[in-house]
Order: sequence, then C-alpha cells, then structure tokens
Amino acid sequence: MAIQHASEWDRDAALTTARILLEIKAVNFRPEEPYTFTSGWKSPVYIDCRRIIYFPRARKTICDLAAEKIGRHIGYETIEAVAGGETAGIPFAAWIADRMMTPMAYVRKKPKGFGRNAQIEGDVPEGKRTILVEDLTTDGGSKIRFAQALRDAGAICNDTFVVFFYGVFPGAFDTMKAMNLNLLHLCTWWDVLEVCRERPYFEESALREVRRFLENPMDWSKQHGGIGSAEEAVSKGITA
Repeated sequence: MAIQHASEWDRDAALTTARILLEIKAVNFRPEEPYTFTSGWKSPVYIDCRRIIYFPRARKTICDLAAEKIGRHIGYETIEAVAGGETAGIPFAAWIADRMMTPMAYVRKKPKGFGRNAQIEGDVPEGKRTILVEDLTTDGGSKIRFAQALRDAGAICNDTFVVFFYGVFPGAFDTMKAMNLNLLHLCTWWDVLEVCRERPYFEESALREVRRFLENPMDWSKQHGGIGSAEEAVSKGITA
C-alpha cells in the first residue's frame, strides 16, 4: 500500500525526486534476477542513491528539497546539527548542513578507539538536537544503530532523514517509533512507479512484477528464496 503524502508539496517533492532518480539511472529493476539485501530480503528493485553525487544539478535539487522538507516538518531553527551515517550519508549530510547553516559530523559504523566520541567524527554535537542523514533505508535498522551511537555520545537525536525510503518492508516505522526516532524521506518506490506512468522507462512486464512485489513484499521475497517476515530480518541483526 502506497504511503500517503502529508501535503501537495510533499507529493510534488517526491515525484520530482523520482524523476531525477530515473533520469540519472539510479533506479534498477531486475525481476528475473532479484537482488539480495544484507538483511535477507529478496527484491526485484534496487536504488543506487550514490549516483546522485556525480550529477551536480540533480544533487542540488534533491538537497534543496531535503532542507526544505526538514524545515517544514521539524522546523527551520530547530535542528542544531546534522550527522551523516558512514559512508553513503556523509556527502548528503554535508550538503544539507551547508544549506541549513548547521555544524556537521559523521557517525562511524563501528567505534574507532575509546571513549564516548569513538564513533563520531568532526565533533560530538553534545546536547544539540541532531538529525541523522543517510541516502536510503529499507527497514530502518541501521538508522537505529547510528542514532543510538549519537545518543550515547550525548547528542539529542530523535529525527532521521533519507532521500529514499523503500516503503514496503514491514515494521520500519514501528521499530523507529519504539526508539523515539522520527523518519523523514523524499521518495518511495510507489512514487517511482507513478512517474513510470509518464514515460516508458521500463518494460511493462517488469513494472507488473515490481507492482506484485510492492503489494506483498514478504511473499515475493519468500517465493524467490529470501526471508519472509520482519522477525527473520530482526533475527539476522543486519538491516539498512
């Protein structure tokens, strides 16, 4: 089921982002040879947000929309620091922090050395309301770990932003809500499919199979050799 947009601005931002991702070929459909995520999900779709960094006009538009979305949904003067998740989140955090005129740090996947700031580079935004930035999320697991590292170091981290949210795997919002972590995103697969109605980016047979996946990702994954439940994903302990 498609995620409802909070406003017309959010919908326009989502469709603009989807058009950009399609134009720069960051969108990959491969139903005949599914992708396997580290969490064990099988998927006929894959998004490569790292391609954005190569295209200056694309990244400018997306980062402008990101800063605007954060301002609209959290507040223009509320966020005091931006932290990127290693590694894909670092460039986006830098560009967004520049637009928001805030300090910027990044969070390592694993601690380096000892002490409270062992995972934080730049400086620890201790006592500052910090938004965690990454390129995308499937089911939210890595965001929780990065946010916890920021909290352990003394930052106030209750918000995270991603350019792309898969929007289909179960439990993402519930898991983050339980950790008091609010997720903001620009675009989902449902937005990509809507834009695909405008132009023939992919064969109709591929689009049909992607719709089947989006309507029931757990069954689709299980039928193609992947995990089939959120509980299995949690048990593996490796999520994005």
